Amino acid sequence: MSIPLKTIIAVFSARCHGDDSSAIIEHVSIDSRSSHNGVNTLFFALIGPNNNGHVYIPELIEEGVRNFVVSYIPEGLEEKANFLVVENTLVALQKFAIYYRGLFDFPVIGITGSNGKTIVKEWLNFLLSPDFNIIRSPKSFNSQVGVPLSVIAINEKHNLGIFEAGISTVAEMDKLEPIVKPTIGVLTNIGTSHDEGFESTAQKISEKLKLFQNSEILIYKRDSRVDSLIFPQIKTFSWSFEDKTADVYVSQVKSSNHKTNIWYQFNGDTFEIEIPFEDMASIENAISCLLVLLYLKYDNATIHSRMALLYPVQMRLEVKNGINNCNLIDDSYSSDFQSLKIALDFLESQNKFQKKTLILSDIFQSGLSDEELYGRVAKLVVANNIERVIGIGETISAFKDRFVNCITYKHTADFLADFENLDFANETILVKGARSFEFEEIVAVLEQKKHETVLEINLNALSYNLNFFKAKLKPKVKIMVMVKAFGYGNGGLEIASLLEHHQVDYLGVAFADEGISLKNDGIRLPIMVLNPESTSFSSIIQYQLEPEIYTLRGLNNFLKVAEHKNLSHFPIHIKIDTGMHRLGFERNDIPELIQTLKGNSRVQVKSILSHMATSDDEAHYDFAKSQIRLFDELSLQIMTELGINPIRHILNSSGISNFPEAQFNMVRLGIGIYGVSNDPEEQKYLENVGTLKSIISQIRTIPAGDSVGYGRRFMAQKETKVGTIPIGYADGISRAWGNGVGYVMIKNKKARILGSVCMDMLMVDITEIDCVEGDDVIIFGESPTVVEIAKALHTIPYEILTSISQRVKRVFYR
Repeated sequence: MSIPLKTIIAVFSARCHGDDSSAIIEHVSIDSRSSHNGVNTLFFALIGPNNNGHVYIPELIEEGVRNFVVSYIPEGLEEKANFLVVENTLVALQKFAIYYRGLFDFPVIGITGSNGKTIVKEWLNFLLSPDFNIIRSPKSFNSQVGVPLSVIAINEKHNLGIFEAGISTVAEMDKLEPIVKPTIGVLTNIGTSHDEGFESTAQKISEKLKLFQNSEILIYKRDSRVDSLIFPQIKTFSWSFEDKTADVYVSQVKSSNHKTNIWYQFNGDTFEIEIPFEDMASIENAISCLLVLLYLKYDNATIHSRMALLYPVQMRLEVKNGINNCNLIDDSYSSDFQSLKIALDFLESQNKFQKKTLILSDIFQSGLSDEELYGRVAKLVVANNIERVIGIGETISAFKDRFVNCITYKHTADFLADFENLDFANETILVKGARSFEFEEIVAVLEQKKHETVLEINLNALSYNLNFFKAKLKPKVKIMVMVKAFGYGNGGLEIASLLEHHQVDYLGVAFADEGISLKNDGIRLPIMVLNPESTSFSSIIQYQLEPEIYTLRGLNNFLKVAEHKNLSHFPIHIKIDTGMHRLGFERNDIPELIQTLKGNSRVQVKSILSHMATSDDEAHYDFAKSQIRLFDELSLQIMTELGINPIRHILNSSGISNFPEAQFNMVRLGIGIYGVSNDPEEQKYLENVGTLKSIISQIRTIPAGDSVGYGRRFMAQKETKVGTIPIGYADGISRAWGNGVGYVMIKNKKARILGSVCMDMLMVDITEIDCVEGDDVIIFGESPTVVEIAKALHTIPYEILTSISQRVKRVFYR
């Protein structure tokens, strides 16, 4: 974003107070805590029921923010910044979003409905991301504030938008439609959520359909309630389980072993897909996604392979291991009648235990009288074979007699106080409650505590970082991603599988055994081996890996093996030394290299590459540019004399950002995809991928004068509470990070490391932290970051990441 302030003033007809209407706006904010707030930020001071953005203006001015959209100018600040005064700052934000949306012309998928909006959005993002650079609503940003913020995040690299829009009463969609301006509409399940904001279901449907009044197509499940309300000018693409006249007729659905096979008829033919879910909500959401793929003319093979990879969206209905051998279904997100039906349907599919317990709060957003509502709930409970109901809330307590084997509490705190008297064992427990009841506290006491150290890998963040760097590339420039060293410590196969889904062009590994392992696990992408030993050439050929060749000796050895195996045009990669002086052919080697390759049909030069020594160091940019010039010269010499046109590549992660003119035909993305940059400004835009977590094993309090750890390197100056964490230098934690240099995070507070890091443990000061044994500990992630740790230890983030032992369990999640 780069928009003159004077243009924005005109967008919502603001009265401007200030002396610098020539300012350029690069960022929009409503959050005073945002790290992006600065001189080029436009801050909208929103006024809500519990907050007023105007009160943060003084501290924002101190932080350098100079441009504000306000309903009034706080006293004493008139001359300290540019103030754009409007009647309503939220309306101004929405008008700016409408203007900003108009600057872009690419397809936008708009999603609304009662249930499933976020899941369909996330699944479509996953299904379409290999082919598009997508901007989508973050999390559940579907409100009057969330939608404009989502749209304002568009940049010139995006070529597809996916935005969800939610409303709770009439006239709200009128404001959201011109902001989203969808070309493709998706209407998800229509249920009872927010019924209280509308006179009837028909009115609610009509209001939701306003999102699609200017769309080129509406995708929806055929429904008599909806059909009669669709605007006549809107073209539709419908599906149905019952109506064979729908555009897509779902003829059969068969579920077993946590999977569902779906047969559907389209354009006179029958096709089949498989999804890894059994509950009806997921089946319907998946079919909505299927129709989008069909409308975009995806072939059946692609649809089949991608739909099989759909994953649970961690927002609700999360299955966890519970105490006393229980299964715990966490749906502590909302409580309305429609979502209760969905949750009970999901509970029905969890058949590990015959005994089932429902913990349920008062139900909101039903549109029914309490008498009718709880009568229906009681019937659902019977139909789903629920043996025990625990109700929490004043309303459900009043209808306790409607349920068999029911106990109720007025408040969550009452339940927690009586918890020791309740018996939970060998059963499935559904926890279903509105946010106001804080049922996450119930989940916490029912969930089995995990006593292990894990490295959690956020695959969504990795995808985001990949797309961040892809957006910097010129059209048709290929991308190789380095997965050497066990994916920089994050895990090789899982990351390689995700990169294959994203259709990167190459994977890079250091040694042949890394590539062989990936091939054995089914990875089909081309894999380049950067440091092949001559003894591994036969295996490289057997597993169809592609070796980097960097010496005449290595080339001649490979040619001998190639001749022995009677190979023809086997791909190899020629490395040139342009100043790194580590591996590669130097200038005086080039004539003999050319002579050896000329006329030899055993191999094919697939690419020519070099490696930059200082792409991340501004003080040595002149040297970096000299490397690029030398690479261009020598690679062109090879290409000209051999009459070939291979891929050329020299840029690594830092080079992609700092030397865009040298992208050639391909770039090599390494640590950047894992969320680490040498540029502090760029680091702000990358997402953290790996979080190393552990727990507090034991807590003790020691008096002044006592010591902690080997060598008594920490001596307590006062009474000190000490926590022991089960992770040490055998897991990859540097001993130099101990003795007060480093820290961990417990309850969002820093806990300094006391004494020496042991082989399997370290000890921390928790004197000022309210924590108990079993509480989570963050070793690194958002804080401290691997960049921060590396700086303190006078090393580089690569070493911190790759040092994490493989005995530390990797947990991958989306």
